[in-house]
Amino acid sequence: MISLRRAGDLWHRCDVTVRDLPLGLLFLVASFLPGLRGNGTVIGDLPTRALDGPAVVAVALQCLPLAVRRRWPAVCLAAVTAGFAIDQLRGYHTFAGTALPVALLSAGAHLERYRRTTAVLFSVAYVPLAVALYRLGSGGETPEEFVTFFLALGLTWGIGVWLRSTRIEEAERRLRVAEETRAAERTRIARELHDVVTHHVTAMVVQAEAARYLTAAPDRLEQSLDAVTDTGRRALTDLRHLLDLLNPDHGGGARTPHVGRLITLVEQTRRAGQPVEFTERGTPATSTGSADLVAYRVVQEALTNALKYAHGSRTSVRVEHGDRDITVEVGTDGSGSPTPGSTGGSGRGLAGLRRRVEVLGGDFSAGPHAGGGFVVQARIPAGSRS
Repeated sequence: MISLRRAGDLWHRCDVTVRDLPLGLLFLVASFLPGLRGNGTVIGDLPTRALDGPAVVAVALQCLPLAVRRRWPAVCLAAVTAGFAIDQLRGYHTFAGTALPVALLSAGAHLERYRRTTAVLFSVAYVPLAVALYRLGSGGETPEEFVTFFLALGLTWGIGVWLRSTRIEEAERRLRVAEETRAAERTRIARELHDVVTHHVTAMVVQAEAARYLTAAPDRLEQSLDAVTDTGRRALTDLRHLLDLLNPDHGGGARTPHVGRLITLVEQTRRAGQPVEFTERGTPATSTGSADLVAYRVVQEALTNALKYAHGSRTSVRVEHGDRDITVEVGTDGSGSPTPGSTGGSGRGLAGLRRRVEVLGGDFSAGPHAGGGFVVQARIPAGSRS
């Protein structure tokens, strides 16, 4: 089986002329078989003649050019048409005459330039051939039969044109799907970068701002700088894991955060000066698919916004693991103040979270709380695949 697969791969790697040559040789051999001699295409009522020297030329012109039917379809059609004309005018009626529809179909399917010109020239060339065959015959062939044969050839050309348009549409569809896939991948990576960079950098800024007021307390200053260092290291670790996704040589797959690391995320936010109450209920399912990562990102984005726009306000994080979904709720009371240097958010983080949750079939909401402050809520079906 492996050898057959390798042989198939090698065959497809060969030049298209090499792959089309066996078809021409098949027609060539069949044209000289006794059982098929004189059983080819017949236009007019000329009597069948025995094969001679010109017959060999006619057969060769009709069969061998099939090797270039895809590389040079116009050349193939011209040569086969010339051989077909000799075959009919001399009355050989060889099996090679059936190569004309093949050449015509290939020209309609693979000819890229001068398509209309080729169709017109072929049609014009058919007229003198039909007139000559009609005059050389004994009158048994009617003009309607010549027209019918021409319409059959036109249908063959039309089938080739249809095959070409189908191939082009399929190529455009694949290109469109590839572009949409790349765009979706860029969007996903942008969301991951936003989640990782924004949270860690915000925490580092808050910690650095707090350190400016601790110069009189060396112990607390050292703790604050240690917190900045730890946050920076975590940021580098998360970025390194994320960049692994972009490395095609990375075979093990990039690790992603999960709900079990939420306590680490909460502790980091607390060290940045944000009072956070963390409550986790239920037991995480053994297989949650992408739900655990999305839940982690919801908490991460909500805590980042709390640090940026309500620094120092009381924040609560509640995570509940159900049989079928994970419920997340992060709320702030709004009593704090914006972090120095922070500007109004673009909403990209919350919008990205909404798309993530909805893709998994969950529900997401974010907005001001009735009693003041801001609350983010999400219900994420467990076991959903990304």
